[in-house]
Amino acid sequence: MAAIQHVQENRARRVIYRQTARELNALTNRDLADLGISRAMITRLAYEAAWGSK
Repeated sequence: MAAIQHVQENRARRVIYRQTARELNALTNRDLADLGISRAMITRLAYEAAWGSK
């Protein structure tokens, strides 16, 4: 039962990761700059949104 719950949790986290990355990548460079985000940071921010900070 715990294994199934773990798989479901990881699946949900991957959805959050992909959605966050997709939304940030859709922003213009100017919009990202206004938020204080560079394109190089998108992967890390999406990871942190899904799994928390390292």
